Amino acid sequence: MAGIDEQRPFIPVGIAVLTVSDTRTLENDKSGDTLVARIAAAGHRLMDRAIVRDDKAAIAARVNAWTETDGIDVVITTGGTGFTGRDVTPEALEPLFEKRMDGFSEVFHRISYDKIGTSTIQSRATAGVAKATFIFVLPGSPGACKDAWDGILKAQLDYRHMPCNFVEIMPRLDEHLRRGAAK
Repeated sequence: MAGIDEQRPFIPVGIAVLTVSDTRTLENDKSGDTLVARIAAAGHRLMDRAIVRDDKAAIAARVNAWTETDGIDVVITTGGTGFTGRDVTPEALEPLFEKRMDGFSEVFHRISYDKIGTSTIQSRATAGVAKATFIFVLPGSPGACKDAWDGILKAQLDYRHMPCNFVEIMPRLDEHLRRGAAK
């Protein structure tokens, strides 16, 4: 059964939160606030938080810089996953992925479907790994952020979650890069 093994220690991870929006500020960023509150409540470390406009280069540059920052294990973005012309977060970040996490999108949509029905197909939520950093690309609504955190990320970012979790594999995320360098 899946669940928390209280015999294992909790290991906090460093998380950066990026809101992608042409209109939000730190004062009115409810989605970012939702993620920050959940990160703190779970016992993780908020390493950085930023807002960037819906611009592919700016989004990619910010996330790429975080993947090269010591202490940042996870990047969570919110916003820019829809279908309008300004929604470019997946296009900005998927090229950075060394490995895609297709199951994240599938599980996110299953959870979302239970709450908003077929409207879930209007999101292009995605995830992957770049430079040994997990990257999760979420829609811009507080509800979507709650669904992703409460339904997926809270458990998978907890080392005590069994039968497996993201934290226990973090030390091995760059094996392919190290093997390539050794050749």
